[in-house]
Amino acid sequence: MINNLKNTEGLKSWLPDLIYVDQSWQRNSAIVCDPAGRLSFSSEINDEAVRLANRAVLPGLVNAHSHAFQRVIRGLTEYRTQASGDSFWTWREMMYSAATRLTPDDIYDASRMAFLEMALNGITSVGEFHYLHHNTDGAPYDDPNLLARMVVRAALDVGLRIALLRVAYARAGFEVELNPRQARFIEKDPEVYLRNFETLTADVTTADGIVWTGIAPHSVRAVPLGYLKTIIEYASANDLPVHMHVAEQPAEVSACVAEYGRSPVALLDSEGLLSEKFSAVHAIHVTPKAAHALGAAGAMVCACPTTERNLGDGVVPADTYLREGIAISLGTDSQVQIDLLEDARELEYHLRLQKAQRAVLDENGNEGRAKLAKRLFDCATINGARSIGSATGQLTSGGAADFLTIDLDDPSIAGTQPDDLLSAIIFSGSRSAVKDVFVKGRQIVSDGRHANQDEIVQRFSALQKRLWQ
Repeated sequence: MINNLKNTEGLKSWLPDLIYVDQSWQRNSAIVCDPAGRLSFSSEINDEAVRLANRAVLPGLVNAHSHAFQRVIRGLTEYRTQASGDSFWTWREMMYSAATRLTPDDIYDASRMAFLEMALNGITSVGEFHYLHHNTDGAPYDDPNLLARMVVRAALDVGLRIALLRVAYARAGFEVELNPRQARFIEKDPEVYLRNFETLTADVTTADGIVWTGIAPHSVRAVPLGYLKTIIEYASANDLPVHMHVAEQPAEVSACVAEYGRSPVALLDSEGLLSEKFSAVHAIHVTPKAAHALGAAGAMVCACPTTERNLGDGVVPADTYLREGIAISLGTDSQVQIDLLEDARELEYHLRLQKAQRAVLDENGNEGRAKLAKRLFDCATINGARSIGSATGQLTSGGAADFLTIDLDDPSIAGTQPDDLLSAIIFSGSRSAVKDVFVKGRQIVSDGRHANQDEIVQRFSALQKRLWQ
């Protein structure tokens, strides 16, 4: 793991107190980046190494499910709108009120704000589940991928890697009239969707793994079966990641049963649409049989605990999924809060509340005190990278130089010894502990600030004033 590097020409190196490698903490080693953004490690510390005093280095976090534009509605939905009670479906109306008014420049500013906040919290890669395609009146732009390009541009300007998961959205639902507020999303013909997808892929994909694309049927209610099969078969033929909202709401499950006589997971399984490239986003309202089907197919689950609790969606049965060998990734989804380590701890904490037990995801706890923290950290890194098709998520020789630093003197974790440090970071760490963030060896956050932070915040504040004042 540790190399002695004699030739330092073109290399950059950093010397922290600790480096998290292979699920353990490594001391007395420098992290080294070559001009191509690849990592190595060295026990030979040269004078040019940047000393990261009182810092621990960890791999950059991977946010597997984001709707960046929804950052504009933060704080605007936290009240009851009707006497019978609020839910995802009433929250959705406020989301639509924003989605129907945002211009391309607005989408850039909103996305850049969301991506800035991700960077400040140690996220280096994002899977953007992008479904705004048309103009505000529903008419296609001359460039059908204009809005997707604005989102990609925002990520690049902040410095993140991005998987643009272009969403297919064909209808409002089974036997449901089209909602005019969904007009910006709709591409009724799978051939049109795939043509636009191919154009986007050719135009934005980068050879260095900074930008790439994936297929994203929105849900079984929004994409009928024939359309769904066409685009997932395309994804399979082209080795692309597939992301799809699955069983987020009981009403979605009921509608699927009414249309197809099967639940969403049973439908996907029986039609041969599950695979190792498939990520079921949310996957809350599932049976043990459905969980087994996901596991047997090698499919993944992307949980978004902060959004799920905010919307009252329910609790992801992560314990069931882990028993089935299903990899769980994490997403910030609606951007009500952007803190992937909070999502990691919530994955466990929601189950504790539901089951009135502690350490639910720790199984027998026979692999040391940090086993649970390691499992949850994998959800925020390795599993997320697999989900979105990224070669990141861990620090390995020859791998991507995407990493963050944690301030060991931050009050939330100060005094923690190395054996318990990961547990402290996962369960007690504050966002203020994240100090430096690097993507492909390029520093995008320094001592808790981004170089363009003030300008990004000012433009976003002006957008919010125009939208909501």
